[in-house]
Amino acid sequence: MILDIDHVGIAVDDLEGSVERYRRTLGVEPSHRERVEDQGVEEVLFAVGTSFIQLLGALGADTPVGRFLATRGPGVHHVAYRVDDVAASLSRLRSEGVRLVDEVPIRGSRDTTIAFVHPKDMGGVLVELVQAAR
Repeated sequence: MILDIDHVGIAVDDLEGSVERYRRTLGVEPSHRERVEDQGVEEVLFAVGTSFIQLLGALGADTPVGRFLATRGPGVHHVAYRVDDVAASLSRLRSEGVRLVDEVPIRGSRDTTIAFVHPKDMGGVLVELVQAAR
């Protein structure tokens, strides 16, 4: 079911400042930047091996990342796993009684297909499933 770690999502208060800090301190350059209006985020990805570090800036206070920042502050928001088929993965998880945030796959950045799995059934970690663009 899981092929690889796609990315680790990190919520940040200041996206531009965080991008600059990652450039300066870790010596990495952004490999992708995208605004995803329907998810209320702007993201910047840094390639690390076969995976990414994803910095997430909220587009508003009343968005999932905006609410996360208000209650928990900056930090790790989610872990995303690369899968062959998000719909099949959701079906399998549902059959195991796992709670889902997204009952059906949705569009993600980079033309991916994604879905989130509820942290209550994943050891307190919000999990994202990511299927690469075909």
